[in-house]
Parts: sequence; C-alpha cells; structure tokens
Amino acid sequence: MSDLTYIRFFEEVGISDVPLVGGKNASLGEMFQKLSGQGIRVPHGFATTAAAYKHVLDSAGAWDALHAELDDLDPGDVAALARKGKRAREIVYGAGLPDDLAAEIVAAYRMLQDEYGEDVSLAVRSSATAEDLPTASFAGQQETFLNVTGAESLLDACRRCFASLFTDRAIHYRIDQGFDHFKVALSIGVMKMVRSDLASSGVMFTIDTESGFNDVVFITGAYGLGENVVQGAVDPDEFYVHKPTYLAGHRAVLRRLVGDKAVKMVFVAGGTKHTTRNIPTPKADRAHFCITDEDVLELAGYACTIERHYGRPMDIEWAKDGLDGKLYIVQARPETAASQRSLTTVESYVLEGKGEVLAEGRSVGEKVATGVAKRIEHLDQLSEFQPGQVLIADITTPDWEPVMKTAAAVVTNRGGRTCHAAIIARELGIPAVVGAGDATASVPDGEVVTVSCVEGDTGRVYRGEVGFHVDRTEVADLARPRTEIMINLGNPDLAFKTSFLPSDGVGLARMEFIVSEYIKVHPLALLHPDKVHDPEARRTIARLTQGYADGGEFFVQRLSEGIGTIAAAFWPKPVVVRMSDFKTNEYASLLGGTAFEPVESNPMIGFRGASRYAHPAYAEGFALECRAMKRVREQMGLTNVVLMLPFVRRVAEADLVLAEMAKHGLHRGEDGLKVYAMCEIPNNVILIDEFAKRFDGFSIGSNDLTQLTLGVDRDSEIVAFDYDERDEGVKEMIRLAVEGCRRNGIHSGLCGQAPSDYPDMAEFLVRCGIDSISLNPDVVVKTTRRIVDLEQQVAAAR
Repeated sequence: MSDLTYIRFFEEVGISDVPLVGGKNASLGEMFQKLSGQGIRVPHGFATTAAAYKHVLDSAGAWDALHAELDDLDPGDVAALARKGKRAREIVYGAGLPDDLAAEIVAAYRMLQDEYGEDVSLAVRSSATAEDLPTASFAGQQETFLNVTGAESLLDACRRCFASLFTDRAIHYRIDQGFDHFKVALSIGVMKMVRSDLASSGVMFTIDTESGFNDVVFITGAYGLGENVVQGAVDPDEFYVHKPTYLAGHRAVLRRLVGDKAVKMVFVAGGTKHTTRNIPTPKADRAHFCITDEDVLELAGYACTIERHYGRPMDIEWAKDGLDGKLYIVQARPETAASQRSLTTVESYVLEGKGEVLAEGRSVGEKVATGVAKRIEHLDQLSEFQPGQVLIADITTPDWEPVMKTAAAVVTNRGGRTCHAAIIARELGIPAVVGAGDATASVPDGEVVTVSCVEGDTGRVYRGEVGFHVDRTEVADLARPRTEIMINLGNPDLAFKTSFLPSDGVGLARMEFIVSEYIKVHPLALLHPDKVHDPEARRTIARLTQGYADGGEFFVQRLSEGIGTIAAAFWPKPVVVRMSDFKTNEYASLLGGTAFEPVESNPMIGFRGASRYAHPAYAEGFALECRAMKRVREQMGLTNVVLMLPFVRRVAEADLVLAEMAKHGLHRGEDGLKVYAMCEIPNNVILIDEFAKRFDGFSIGSNDLTQLTLGVDRDSEIVAFDYDERDEGVKEMIRLAVEGCRRNGIHSGLCGQAPSDYPDMAEFLVRCGIDSISLNPDVVVKTTRRIVDLEQQVAAAR
C-alpha cells in the first residue's frame, strides 16, 4: 500500500497526520489503528493526501483563477459570496483528476473490493486539513457522497468533493476563523459504506451538551442515514448512560426519551448511487426507539474507549448497518462547545415572568433572549435577516451560519439537541428551541418574542418581552463550611446543571415531581386501567404505556430514570430520595386517580406518607416505588441514593414500613443502604430515641413540623398569619431533634423552606450543631458564605 504516492489507507495514518489527510481522516485512521483491537468497529478505507489536492490544481493551472475569485472577498456580501463560491467550485471541478491520481484511487478501490467483495458500496467524505481542531469545527462545511459504486462514479464523487472546499459556507467559515483559503487543502476519505439507510444512525457526545456535565454519554439517533440527525430534519431519540457506573461494570440506560422521527433518509431506487431522499417513517416505528438498550450500551462503551484514548470530550458519529446488524463509528472529533465552559463561574439566567406561549420544543443553551421574530423559509431570504433578530425556520443548514452568528436566538420546527441548529447555537452562545413543530406558523413574523431555555428540557417562545436577569457566581474560591450544604431538587431536567453548584449532595429529592411530570398517571391506574372510569383517561394511559411490557414497568422505568438522573448528577455524593408524599387530593388529580383515592376533608393530616405504604389501598403502588429504587441502586449502580420515609407517625408504623421495604428487596444496611425518616411530626421529636433505633438519620421538615407544632394550616388564608417557622416553640422542637440525633449517633439535617428564606434560621441551625442544611439552588452560594462566616465567629467566641 505504501507505494501509492497520493493514497494512504487508514492503518497508515493517525491523529498526527492532520496536515496530510485532514482531521476527519486522521481520526478515522487513529481509531482504525489504535482502537480496533479494543472492540471499536471502524469501516476500512483510504484517504487522498493534501498533496493530491495540490496536484489537481497544479496540473490544471487553477491557482490564479481561484485567487482572482477569492482575494479581497467581502463575506458580508451574501450575493457576491454566492457568485464567487459557485465560480470557485466550477474551477476546481473543471480541473479534473490527473491520470496518475485517478489510477491510484481506482487501485485503492480494487483493494477494498478484494476485502469486502465486488459489490461493496462506498462513502466518499471530505476532510479539510484544518478540520476538527479542538477550537474550531469544520464539520458539515464540505460535501459527502454515499452509496457510491463503480470506478467512474467514485472518480466523479472525488472531483465533487474537491470542489466542495469552496462551498459558500466553507468560504465564510474560514474567513471567520482566520484560515487562509490557500493554506487549507482537502483530503478525501473513501470507506466502506455502512448501510444505516436500512437501520439507524446518529451522534453521541461524551459530555452533556447542555450543561457541560462530564459524567454521561449522550446519544441521539433516528432511522435511516445520519444526515437527518445532524441537520435537524428529525426529532431524534435521546439516551444517557452514566460513565462512572458503566465503567464499574453496571449496564443500564440512565435515561431515554423517544423522539418523533417523522422521516428517514434512504437511497432513491434507480437513481444515481448517491441520491437520497426522505420518506415518512412508519407510525409503529416512530413510537419505538430506533436502537435497543443493548445497542445504547455498546455505543456507550465505544464512547468511553474513544474518550479515554483522546483524553478529552468527544463528538462521535455512529451508524448501524442494516445488512450485518453491527454498529460502526464513522467519525470522532473533539467536542468544541460544552467542554470549553468555565467550571468556576456558575451563570444562571432567571426568567422574571411568563407570557403567552407561542411555541414549545427542546431547549438548547440555558439562556433567555428577546428580539423581533424573523421567519426565513428559503436561502435567498437570508440577506433580509437583521442582527439581533430571532431566527424562525423549519431547519437550518451550514449555509445559514453567516446569519445565525448575528441572531439573538434560533427557533426551528424540526431537530433534536444534536442537530445543526443546536450545535451552532451552543458554539455561538445563544439560546435555541429546536423541534418546535409549527413555530414558522405559530410565531408571528415581525413581532417581539422572548425565547426561554431555562425551564428544563422544554424551551418556550413567549409573545412579547418577558423580563429576565443573569446571576453570575464565582465558586472556585468558595470555602466549605463544617455544616454540610445540600440541595433541594426534584426536577431531573435541572440536575446536571445544578450539580456544578458547590454542595455536599442532595438533601431532598422529591419523588412527587417525577410522578406528576414524567409519569402523570396514578400508580394503581397503571396496574389496573380497567378500573379507570373515564374512557379518555384510559386512552391516554394506553398511549403513554405503549411499548412497555405493562403499566407497572412504565412506572418503574420512568421513576428510576428520573431519580437515577439526579443521583448520577451528584455521584458519588449522597442523594436523599423521599418516597412519595402525595396527599389524597393530589393523588386524585393524577390520571385515573379518582378511582383509587378517598375524599378527605383534611388531606394534610390524612392518608399520606408512610401510612399508605403497607395499607391495602396503596401497597401495590409502594411496591412499584420500591422496585424503581431497587433498580436505581442495583442495576444502575447508583448506591449513593439514601431512601427517606415521610410522615412516619408512630414507631410501630416505622417497623411495618421497613418490613414492607425489605419484602421488596430494600433491606436497611444491605449494600450500604441507608434509610432516613422525615422529622415533621411532634411525636418524631418526643420519641426520637426510639425512632433513632430504626433509621440512619432524620431530615427535619420544617414546613409540616411548624404546622403541627402550632396547629396551623399554612394553606388557610384565614390563619396563615400564625404560620411562622421561626416561632420559639418550633425552634425548640428543631433543637431537641438535633440533640436527639447527636445523642443517638445518627445524621441530622433540615430540608424545609426556612433556611432558604430566612438567613437567621440558617444561623440558628448552625448554632444548634445540625449536620446538614438542604437549600434551594438559588440561595446555595449566598447561604454557604454566610454559614462559613458564622462558623468562624462561633469558633472565635470559644
């Protein structure tokens, strides 16, 4: 193979050969050489060298003509850019291929035929010699030709590849990045075609693209060829795998979300071999994930191996071959957005209000922006776009990048969080809402809108100007107090971002949020849908549980994924998960709930918390909760989860519930399982020495403890003035609880609202000697600083 002048096979090049074969081919060669032995499957192929590109232009004497078109080009003149780019491509394509280069390409093709068979089809891909550097990505700037067969078709695809170095978008990008057009060459990669048109493909990152959280592999995929996922033509499936527990031997998908996948890209029968088109995805396929859990876990293993080899977060393209059923890696490059963020400055955009929602989709960028909506439907409208406007489009492609860099925000009808619009928005540091469905119809052109990507996974476009502000907190030099500072968190969507706050873990993860937002159905209605009276509710339950073995499996998987996401975000710090504490009226408001819940005059002190768990009216629901927590700890390997029981009224009730948990495989003390109880009933304080024999810690719930100590319903407007967590009687209850925990050698914490709202309450808790305080995320840094100062004062006073 080495006797070829202008050709290098993948085993002959590595990552140091970027100047020779470009970033894409150098990376493919690196993986083919170094990682094939570690199980990474890369299609074999070859690359033309940078010298081959120069040989093409030298032989045709094309340099002067290119200089004439490109020297002194104003990239802001869209019309001139289009005209001169077209002429440059014509010059390169017209140069043809010198005979010696064409002969070498055909000879290398014959070698691939010897390896894979006469009918092997090829992917012909461009690789610029300045491509995929850690600080700049040329991805998508040049052309790719797929399913190419036959020598003549291959040679023509190579000519078109060379010419694509001068696409309008590539010219503009090079000028933006400060690259000299004539110092960038183009290498062509020719490799065995992975027939993902018959299966599925996608993109994965070894980092969470939204938050920059580094402990997960984030995988997206859809049916058919990968261009749909990259360009955002589909709303793809999403999967997360937690790297630390995966590398420790656990095999579980942390979290998954089924995408719409409305179309899939396939090859057109009877046309030229690289002609593609989108066709509708069958309805049954759209409702299912495009790959199996086994595929997801295999890809996660590939991602971990590739990241370990390169020593940095990576952006990886994968494809599944519909002929042999195997997964292949077809590209890997450094991730250039999330990994570049400062981890010492926590920046939070805070929305100060709400408004009429015009469109919703996947949120990208964790920011807020306001501007005039500008709908762009065709490339020739791009010149109308003004800086600071909000770009509204069906999808974006690399051709749109010149205007995207001036946009306040981007909103697209189609696409997932790894599509072109999402990737470019992250690089530009602007918010984007992708996969918004009908945004081009529902967002009025020319009106002021506010784009919000700070409300979890759902991004929203509001009519008009909605106020917002930015909180920036430097946390690098923040001292840690003796008192553990933990976080109250129920929303898994915010877990990765929140994990960057300086904390000792999660002091309260509320199960109720996940049940109401991610499951939406009463657990018993999932187990017994036939008992649900409302036909519409039954239909909705059937739709939600489609693709699951049964309603119970749906509940267990969704709940375990929600809790698992929070636990993974803070791994290996403790995450205290409170088992369900809905009141009967709240349970009844879930889908199908009215069939299973009594009507109580005072639900606050009724059938709630621990009293439900072993009761025949809810025991089946508690069994599902236990199955989910067992899955989190055992299958996912997230043993940092501490379970907490709410509203445990009596010691006998504690014994009953602990026995019920053990029956479902959750034995306190086994595999390090700790079980806490909420301390929120005066009886918990009065009998704390007895309760302490049954639990590993108490978390004081100041909200309910205040209500029950003062006999005040805080939801009653008439007596709400009497509700005061700082009342001396309440504080005495808290002091006695902390003392009781210390006396019995168990953990004491407080997870109520009081220390988040009142600085003096935090000070009182510190003076009591409490072990931990759990705070709302927005006050963690401020309260931590205050507690550090207080502890120093207390120490000095001694």
